[in-house]
Amino acid sequence: MMAEIQQIAGKSLFCGRIFSVLEKGWIFMQYAEVLPGRFLDRPNRFIAHVETAEGVQTVHVKNTGRCRELLVPGAAVYLERCGNPARKTAYDLIAVQKGERLINMDSQAPNKVFAEWAAGLLPEGAQLHSEYVYGDSRLDFCIETAKNLHFVEVKGVTLEENGAARFPDAPTERGVKHIRELQKAAEQGIGATLFFVVQMMGIQSVAPNDATHPAFGDALREAASHGVNVLAYDCAVTADSLAIRRPVPVLLDA
Repeated sequence: MMAEIQQIAGKSLFCGRIFSVLEKGWIFMQYAEVLPGRFLDRPNRFIAHVETAEGVQTVHVKNTGRCRELLVPGAAVYLERCGNPARKTAYDLIAVQKGERLINMDSQAPNKVFAEWAAGLLPEGAQLHSEYVYGDSRLDFCIETAKNLHFVEVKGVTLEENGAARFPDAPTERGVKHIRELQKAAEQGIGATLFFVVQMMGIQSVAPNDATHPAFGDALREAASHGVNVLAYDCAVTADSLAIRRPVPVLLDA
């Protein structure tokens, strides 16, 4: 895998900077006040009931995906106390224990941890812009230097089976649209990367979930063949932190 990353690194400034710091220290995204609990149920996409030492809490689920393999009754989960006293739910559900693997399931975390991590890779004078409008899409990031642009779309991955991760866990037309925009950029000579943040540690590979959304896999494979870089990194996860850790192979063969 290191050889593959090194080969990719020659294609763009951004990927080159990634390769140059692979062995450097991790950048952690830190949560504040974290409370352990036991998952009870999920009445809808947005809330769940969790038993804690402070009683049963109605909590906000920071992931609107299905997460059926994660949120099972009795699973150990971790909550972060919300800093807004006016909010109806006092806690956010941020992580869940699946067997021996702790999985961060905060859908806002991948962009946050990527931004903190990428900031340490930027060359002098470069700027990292978020929510960058290109074409008909708002892409997650644009790295701007005096000479060029590089677009990055970040996807958080929480679906795992037998040590292999897959994306998405539910159909995502928005994800397909973003891939198409990245491909257009690459075809125009602009750097473009789809970056999977795998929100768990020890993953062997990442692949498109063709069984759930074949259009996403088809779009990703076509984009990769037209110059879009596809990278994946796993993460070191604790109850109160997340850190991008190391690259893992991306398998694009259908």
